[in-house]
Amino acid sequence: MELRHLRYFEVLANTLNFTRAAEQLHIAQPPLSRQIQQLEDELGVMLIDRSSRPLALTRAGSFFFEQSTQVLARIEEMCEATRRLGAGRRRWLGVGFVPSMLYGALPKVVQAFMAQNPDIDVVLKELTSVQQAEALQAGRIDVGFGRLAVNADGLLNTMIFEETMVAALPASSPLARYKSLSLKQLSETTIILYPATPRPSFADQVATQFRAHGFPILHSYETNGLQTAIGLVAAGMGASVVPQSVQRLTRDDITYRPISNLGVVSPVLMTTRVGDTSQDLSTLCAAVVKACRASANATASPSSAGKKTKAPAGAKSNGKAETRRKPRR
Repeated sequence: MELRHLRYFEVLANTLNFTRAAEQLHIAQPPLSRQIQQLEDELGVMLIDRSSRPLALTRAGSFFFEQSTQVLARIEEMCEATRRLGAGRRRWLGVGFVPSMLYGALPKVVQAFMAQNPDIDVVLKELTSVQQAEALQAGRIDVGFGRLAVNADGLLNTMIFEETMVAALPASSPLARYKSLSLKQLSETTIILYPATPRPSFADQVATQFRAHGFPILHSYETNGLQTAIGLVAAGMGASVVPQSVQRLTRDDITYRPISNLGVVSPVLMTTRVGDTSQDLSTLCAAVVKACRASANATASPSSAGKKTKAPAGAKSNGKAETRRKPRR
């Protein structure tokens, strides 16, 4: 399989017409048909339903179109960044983050860094902690800010601080009348966990907290991410446990309550490649760490801040996130 096969298929899938696709690609129609046939032969599946009028993608074709579009976009991004760097026009930093970091100090620090360094391209990528480890190893990002220390070869995890977690409830929930809630009270309701994939994730951290305190979750939903989880809470589907900085996400149909159990915290971690000596990266990381620690409240753990661990082994995971329901056990 060659890149031209993906490019030809992308144009055809967008037009669903061999003649128009051939015109856009500046080739004759018969060669285009042969290239698509070769692609289908190599995959062993039909991508185009030629009996349909107009043409239609098969189920396999729709999936392949979605995936190949992402691959081509990534290749174009890679080529353009390489050209910029090779020409010496601009410097580049890739920053990965989990969604909850948007409610802390990270966005303002990155904004200030970009204003002070207009010649540096800072690319932000929303990634789970597991995805950040993979992106760091592949060179797609230079630093990741997450909540899970993924064991991956050649990576360095730095604890910035530990953030207290709180309960997010529907405003109409009977539990909302309490000033604080215990994990026991929360375990008796449906808990909305995120992200569903890839694992391990923040969802496992939350479930572990319940088990460690002797109150395993009885009924849960697993969903794609923070925003979806908050939306399900607002709809009355259950409660969620989130970092306290998420309380900045205010809604009339959501209320937040402290958790009375001690030690219900989530680490905020910075992950970089071992031996990365980039001065630009060092400056950005130092600014983020300083700002995060300055804004951390009394629940942060000063004894663990700054602790570094070299991750020894690779941990890979993939899969498309979806909303899933877990029955009572």
